[in-house]
This record gives sequence, C-alpha cells and structure tokens, in this order.
Amino acid sequence: MACSPNLSVICATREVTKQKKPMMHATTIIAVKRNGRTVIGGDGQVTMGQMVVKHGATKIRRIAEGRVIVGFAGSTADAMTLFEKLDAKLSQFNGNLTRAAVELAKDWRTDKYLRRLEAMMLAADRHSLLMLSGTGDVLAPDEGIVSIGSGSPFALAAAKALAQHTELSAMEIAQRAMEIASQLCIYTNTNFSFEELVESP
Repeated sequence: MACSPNLSVICATREVTKQKKPMMHATTIIAVKRNGRTVIGGDGQVTMGQMVVKHGATKIRRIAEGRVIVGFAGSTADAMTLFEKLDAKLSQFNGNLTRAAVELAKDWRTDKYLRRLEAMMLAADRHSLLMLSGTGDVLAPDEGIVSIGSGSPFALAAAKALAQHTELSAMEIAQRAMEIASQLCIYTNTNFSFEELVESP
C-alpha cells in the first residue's frame, strides 16, 4: 500500500503479505505544528457499534513528565497499553521521541500480544510530530498536519486549507478543523480537548 505523498516515511517495517485491512477508528484526532507550536486535539465520543456510550472521554495525554503529547484512535485499553510502552521507550532512549517511536513500532508489529492491539497514535514533542500504526510505520507529516480516526479526512482537509490560506495559530487551526469534522463525522462530537507544546528557543 502506497504511503500518502504528504508523509515522510521514517520507518516502514510492515509485512508485505497477510496484512490486515486498515481500520477506521470512530473518533477524530488531529495534530498541527506551526510557528514553533504543536497542538494535538481530539473529541470525546466513545462508540460501541451504533451506540454512543460516552461523550467526554479524554483521548489526549501527556507522558514523559509532560514533554510528549500523545493522542489515540481505537480501543481505550489498547491505547493505554501503548502509551505506557511509549513512555518506557522514551525513558530507555533518553527522551528521543523518534527513536522511541521506531522501537515501539517494531515491537507493535512483531510482538504476539502487542500486534493484536487496535489503535493508532499521534505523538509529538517540542521538535517532532509522528503518527504510529500497528503495521510498523512511523510517519512524519511534511506539512506539519496529520489526523487519525474516522473523521480524519474532514479534519485534515480543513486544517490544510486553513494553514494555506490564513495566518491562524496551530491551536486555532486545530480547533476549527475539529469543529468541521464534528459536523460531518457521526462518530465525532464537540467535547474537544487540546494539548500544546512550545518549541525550545
């Protein structure tokens, strides 16, 4: 499967054969990196089948003593496991997010337990913005905007348009993109949460 042209592949270790079909997780998570600031935001809806079971779930977390922001789409329990694994990798590699993410992606694809986890992640520190998947990919968006979840096409399109044609901040772009996604994706609500990092001078 070809990667999106707006993403740089840092590590692609997925198997060519017997791949699972890509999953569309019922939520919207977006990340925007602009003018020295990185924002990850998401909605709060949790859906089981055709039923909404929770409106205010928090899908954005800070790990590594607040130095890294992560957001997830997929199973909450699986995402929590991945957050813990990423936190441990960050400790192991002295806070190097790219190295930690690559090592986690390797484990995620090959470990008998981890490869069953159904989630996707966005992770950012003051310098890097990455998307991680269970197929072993670690991707960095060329334009500093990336989204995951069922509402991601709407949020991504809105954020890119806003970034290209306005001078809005990263936070403002993320907020408006989430508002648009929530109007179009039935699995995305308006209980948004956002976390922001500022690049070191």
